[in-house]
Amino acid sequence: MGKTVTNRHIYITDFDMQRLTELIEAAAEKTTRDSRYLDELEEELLKADVVDPAGIPPDVVTMNSKVCLKDKKTGEEMIYTLVFPAEASLEDGRISVLAPVGMAMIGYGVGDVISWKVPGGERKLQIKKIIYQPEAAGDFHL
Repeated sequence: MGKTVTNRHIYITDFDMQRLTELIEAAAEKTTRDSRYLDELEEELLKADVVDPAGIPPDVVTMNSKVCLKDKKTGEEMIYTLVFPAEASLEDGRISVLAPVGMAMIGYGVGDVISWKVPGGERKLQIKKIIYQPEAAGDFHL
């Protein structure tokens, strides 16, 4: 993926950490199209500051957050909800945490620029706005 963010803290709720760890463990037992991203997700989680859901900053992307991203090259804005693989549907704007964009978003905040290698070079997106974050809305166990 080759994602780079300039020395930002990554935050993740203890509830999301538990569910993502279970996802990694379950997926490691079988080969899927998402298997190649498991090591990268696990690496990201190791860098995270794990916090109680009530203590997560409201401008941080958590699971089930709806986020507005801006492509730094084209200026195009897109809206995605970060979900677990079984709930993913690009047509409905729900992107898997195991997809490169999903993995790049988790734990980062408004203003952060995420970048990763793609077949055509490098893609850079800025997190413009958190439209909905479950923890900020008081929905602690979505």
